[in-house]
Amino acid sequence: MNFGFSEEQEELRKMVRRFLEEKSPETEVRRLMATEDGYDPAVWAQMANELALQGLGIPEAYGGQGYGPVELYVVFEEMGAALLCSPYFSSVALAANALMRVGTPEDQATYLPGIASGETIATLALTDDAGQWDLSTTSTTAREDGASWRVSGVRNYVTDGSLASLILVPAVTDRGLSLFAVAGDAAGLSKENLPTMDQTRKQSRLVFDNVEAALVGVEGDALAGLVTTTQIAAAALAAEQVGGAQRVLNNAVEYAKTRIQFGRPIGSFQAIKHKCADMLLDVESAKSAAYYAAWAAQELNDELAVASSLAKSFCSEAYFHCAAENIQIHGGIGFTWEHHAHLYFKRAKSSELFLGDPAYHRELLAQRLGI
Repeated sequence: MNFGFSEEQEELRKMVRRFLEEKSPETEVRRLMATEDGYDPAVWAQMANELALQGLGIPEAYGGQGYGPVELYVVFEEMGAALLCSPYFSSVALAANALMRVGTPEDQATYLPGIASGETIATLALTDDAGQWDLSTTSTTAREDGASWRVSGVRNYVTDGSLASLILVPAVTDRGLSLFAVAGDAAGLSKENLPTMDQTRKQSRLVFDNVEAALVGVEGDALAGLVTTTQIAAAALAAEQVGGAQRVLNNAVEYAKTRIQFGRPIGSFQAIKHKCADMLLDVESAKSAAYYAAWAAQELNDELAVASSLAKSFCSEAYFHCAAENIQIHGGIGFTWEHHAHLYFKRAKSSELFLGDPAYHRELLAQRLGI
């Protein structure tokens, strides 16, 4: 087991970091989060055509680059640091993984090339109005209608749901939980943008009224693949949280070095030193948890279930603590709308709840460990 990154992976990190420094500065984040769609189509196209990021983890047979979760998590870490406003997580971590874990080769050949090329923005609608991440409680239903299917129900808190041209919907049939593909402009589908605390990541409520859909994979056989998908996505989110936590730590340390109070840098005061030291401990521990989960996702071994929940629960709390301490270290200016500290604080809180909060994942850990 080697948690070190290869030279190629470090070059990928540098390339993505340079790109995001140019395309996702704070001014652009603020501009995009105020728009309805919340992303820049030109940057999205550059990500696909020049950097091939959308297809990084998709097999070469379907137009991708054929890399694994470790390379993807390097990208997610950098995107978390830059607060990139983009449907990348929903398309790559959620939808593409669901297709690879649940879909047949024919399904993958149908949908994955569009995601890899950036032509398709996709998402996975995991929860209903109750907001439960347990897929066995799915309330949406589907019935066969000749050569196609019809989906009815509500999916809520769907990341990039209003924007997506392909929506993957878990629904219950007579044979059990199945996965269905719905076009973003399908008749009978209504979309409502939700007000969110974290405006950098858009969410929607989708209502399916007898909407035409295509079965993905085998009817009644989607649960195991979707559970694996959520585990891989939770690990990816943990990597994103690590990137954000590292960035707010860097911001706090830099401010502590340059802010002068009572004739000396505030970083020389013991209280500030302790805060920064605690943040560093959180960040380094979060990295260990996230990289372990990335390795487990790469191997797709029996440790993934435990590693992903461990990483998601720890990294959620670490990021939120670091984002809150960053505001405290910045003092009054950190509370203002003009300062970037609140952007990371809101992303940290939103990410803490996304794909299950720490208590939910600790419960999963306890069940899996037989405690």
